[in-house]
Amino acid sequence: MPPWLHPFLSLTRGLECLMYKMKLNCCAWLVHAMVCVPLSARAEQPYSLPAHQDYPANVYWGDTHLHSRNSADAYSLGNMNLTQADAYRFAQGERITAHNGMQVKLRRPLDFLVVADHAEYLGGYYRFNVGDPLVTNTEAGKQWAQFLAEGNPARMMSTFTASMSDPENYPAFPVEARLGIWRDVAQTADEYNSPGRFTTLSGYEWTSMISGNNLHRVVVYKDSADKVAQLAPFSGQDSLDPRDLWSALARYEEATGGEVLAIAHNGNLSNGMMFPDKTVDGEPITAEYAQMRARWEPLYEVTQVKGDGEAHPLLSPNDEFADFENWDWDNIGRTQAKEDWMLQHEYARSALKLGLDYEQALGVNPFKFGMIGSTDGHNSISTAQEDNFFGKFPESEPRIERTQNSMAGVLWQNWRIVASGYAAVWARENTRESIFDAMKRREVYATTGSRITVRFFGGWTYADNVVHLPNYLDLAYNDGVPMGGELGGAGKDQAPRFIVSAMKDPDGANLDRIQIVKGWREQDGKLQEKVYDVVWSGDRQIDRKTGKLTPVGSTVDVKRASFDNTIGAAELGVVWKDPEFNSQQGAFYYARVIEIPRPRWTAYDAAFFDLSLADEVPMVIQDRAYTSPIWYTP
Repeated sequence: MPPWLHPFLSLTRGLECLMYKMKLNCCAWLVHAMVCVPLSARAEQPYSLPAHQDYPANVYWGDTHLHSRNSADAYSLGNMNLTQADAYRFAQGERITAHNGMQVKLRRPLDFLVVADHAEYLGGYYRFNVGDPLVTNTEAGKQWAQFLAEGNPARMMSTFTASMSDPENYPAFPVEARLGIWRDVAQTADEYNSPGRFTTLSGYEWTSMISGNNLHRVVVYKDSADKVAQLAPFSGQDSLDPRDLWSALARYEEATGGEVLAIAHNGNLSNGMMFPDKTVDGEPITAEYAQMRARWEPLYEVTQVKGDGEAHPLLSPNDEFADFENWDWDNIGRTQAKEDWMLQHEYARSALKLGLDYEQALGVNPFKFGMIGSTDGHNSISTAQEDNFFGKFPESEPRIERTQNSMAGVLWQNWRIVASGYAAVWARENTRESIFDAMKRREVYATTGSRITVRFFGGWTYADNVVHLPNYLDLAYNDGVPMGGELGGAGKDQAPRFIVSAMKDPDGANLDRIQIVKGWREQDGKLQEKVYDVVWSGDRQIDRKTGKLTPVGSTVDVKRASFDNTIGAAELGVVWKDPEFNSQQGAFYYARVIEIPRPRWTAYDAAFFDLSLADEVPMVIQDRAYTSPIWYTP
């Protein structure tokens, strides 16, 4: 370089340095103005903030309620071949052959699965029929052999339910046999557990059915077989009282150092017994009952194949979306017709309101639960999508007759079965520990079959635009609580603010709207609720006279079982402030995200099999998601 250029080069570098410093100072001023943090404090923070965050960044999709041939009712109604292992294989994305001969596969595999076979005669029917001495040598096995010798196989198959109401004449398996079978179940779950890729959690279903009324719970373990298999499952043959189940779960944790929880389901078939005002023996609900239930049942399965249990139109007459896949005509045993008074003790929203009453009276809320969905499929095949729905039992798998005949002629009409649902879990990683911990803290939500991604937070100081900031999750967790959480006390003249955001299922329908459902207890003891439309697609307006948002419309072509996403939105988000907040009133809030209309599974069947279905058969559905609530307690 010529010497005469050196002064000019030095001047140029000096100008570049000055401009760079000015740029840095300008950026620092902007950052200071935006976040109101002194530069000295910013300098002390790590450069890569996300690397130091500990909140759950991932949503995992699963089913906590699936049955295999190990369940007595599944086996007796046709599932004699598909095992617990088959269920895990299918959930991971493998192709299997369904009972109807079709090849079936998930477009998107699940992230986790609980095979929750009934504890009563667990694995017994299959083992008996293959001559396993673990079963054939028991008193129950010898009784079954006698029934078959008498030419009465139906009586053998009926022992599943008969043994719970008549244990003296229909004996349970001895502890040794139950432990032997349970050990195999837990070890199979361990074999298919693949941390980081696919999670299996050991579980079973406790099957209490008092006078035909559904009180079923799914029991889910955090632990591996070395702990899970130490104690046999507590069954309905041991006791039909949920308090005895909770005591058994406490004994498990004390004996093994492990962790376990229970998830109730199908309150809509309990005829008023799921969220009761008295115990099963007729005693008033006490603080001890409330504490036990809150401790052992942090979740409720709000939607599945036997109906949706979020709300009911008789309980929520001002909610135009409450009449959704309701099963409300009798109990699970088909022994007693439904009466209106029962409904408030059956549906999730009503139960959440009743919980506020109990908290005021007892100091404990027994119904402070998060919400998930699952399938309750009994054919080892977990399917919840409208366009890939393989029913509940083998008889309700895809075939020309399934939308026209009643299942086995005695239970219900197949077209009423719901293609639902999923348990969505916000967790740090796809492991047993992380997923179970998320369930326990209730950072979970339910969908009726679509994989809608939903976030929901509550706090006191969220800015109006925080949902649109790229780092909104940092602010959401730092300044509030996620779904399933509890808000602390309100300051003077404060009202809670809620962040809610949702993205459509990438393979599904656009979003119609997001609503926030509020329930509260007034100071005079009245329980109230209100549904707020907080953000929606398009330029629609809320009608001033009716207070209702204009419907989104429909693109469904029922005959072709098709729709398009030319209406609705791919994502929605907002910060909403409760306009009617009273700091003296206990309350809960949860978000409900609703899709645009799409064909129901019955429409896909009609198109595939070229059927003409009765007018009473619904052909269109608006799938949805329900978040776990956030509670405010004065």
